[in-house]
Amino acid sequence: MSNNQILGSIDHDKCKVADEICLPDSEQPRIVIVGGGFAGLALVEGLKNKNVQIVLIDRNNFHQFQPLFYQVATSGLEPDSIVFPFRKQIKGYKNVSFRLAEVREIQASTNTVITDKGKLTYDYLVLATGTKTNFFGMEEVERNSLGMKDIRDSLNIRHMMLQNLEQAAITCDDVERDALTNFVIVGGGPAGVEMAGALAEFCKYILPKDYPEYPSSIMNIFLVEAMDKLLIAMSDKASSRTLTYLENLNVTVLLNESVSNYDGKVVQTKNGKRILAKNLIWTAGVKGDFPKGIDQKHVAKGNRLKTDAYLKVEGQENIYAIGDIAALISEETPIGHPQVAQAAIQQGNYLAQMLNNLNNNIPSKSFKYTDKGSLATVGKRKAVADLGKLKFTGYFAWLLWSVVHLMSISGFRNKLLVGFNWAISYFSYEKSNRVIIRNFKRDSTTETPSKNNTNNALEKDKNIQKTQH
Repeated sequence: MSNNQILGSIDHDKCKVADEICLPDSEQPRIVIVGGGFAGLALVEGLKNKNVQIVLIDRNNFHQFQPLFYQVATSGLEPDSIVFPFRKQIKGYKNVSFRLAEVREIQASTNTVITDKGKLTYDYLVLATGTKTNFFGMEEVERNSLGMKDIRDSLNIRHMMLQNLEQAAITCDDVERDALTNFVIVGGGPAGVEMAGALAEFCKYILPKDYPEYPSSIMNIFLVEAMDKLLIAMSDKASSRTLTYLENLNVTVLLNESVSNYDGKVVQTKNGKRILAKNLIWTAGVKGDFPKGIDQKHVAKGNRLKTDAYLKVEGQENIYAIGDIAALISEETPIGHPQVAQAAIQQGNYLAQMLNNLNNNIPSKSFKYTDKGSLATVGKRKAVADLGKLKFTGYFAWLLWSVVHLMSISGFRNKLLVGFNWAISYFSYEKSNRVIIRNFKRDSTTETPSKNNTNNALEKDKNIQKTQH
């Protein structure tokens, strides 16, 4: 050994460190994929063991199954049941590397991405970064409410709910108890509807057993939707049946209503309603989330990246976008494809084939989306399904929803855990994960009104909705 060589050191001729992200040497074209959601993973699956070098970058080291976030939030599932490590996912993929980093900037002129851990170059860049919660510029609402776009959001909702229910059992102040036990969900899409249904079942079946100090009717659930129907993307039959299901579960549904402000204790709507609640869950909108470096003229409504028919970002030669971040604007899709898992997976599969063809000088057809239908559940044994011309509701729709979601979860162990939890819940409505692992504390610089001032204001305001069902 050379006297100048340090024990445990590596050969820097094979792996550059400095300010670059270290990657294996390869003569193959390098495809950098930013984001390991449904679209990103579908692309990885399609390119595995091909004649390309794949680098998957994500700010998390796991894939998360977003359709079941609401079940984690309402204590139905543990978070590790619906997340799956990327490194376990790509085990055995000889041409795929994962790097834990957050991309901050794209420098298209030099084919470089800048991350918080260093930089790396690419031959092709694919943005599959998804979306984040859109509060439509309402800063106070954003500070005082919780979105549901990340597994951590789901845990925050769970801890907020359980802590507030515990505090409600402690306080002797009736107004404070109302605020702690009222829940407002904003947004009548699948996420909002499923969250409202799960909360209503928690209220009906769990609250009486866990909190005998007060009746379950003290927990009021409000679902606020700006449009004139729920599940706006689904059929009228699905929408009306969903409304019936929720009303039968004692959920107060407010249609043609939108939130204008929320100070942490009182929800204000544009039509003048005021709802007393210390729990507000926001599912009303999303916007694209991508690093800087793309000219704003190539950004569509909803902060999505405009692409051509081959999913290439407008104005770019070797940058592509797939999944929720992509907006393929055409006569058939004037606002882009729906931001749902099946569209993301189809785009990931298509781009894998298209890049393989490009690498082998084979022409490709443009992307065509096939709508396989929509499903939404509203509690146990109640769901709605739109499958082309076939539209049905009830038990069989719920059974189909359960099978589709169970088969879509990554990993055999996760499928087993979720299936086992669902089987127990099917017969008992039991939710065994009602534990507060860490205290939830809202990160807000806005001070809420003092209790006495708030109580006086509420007693004077006849429009405040705090009555029990």
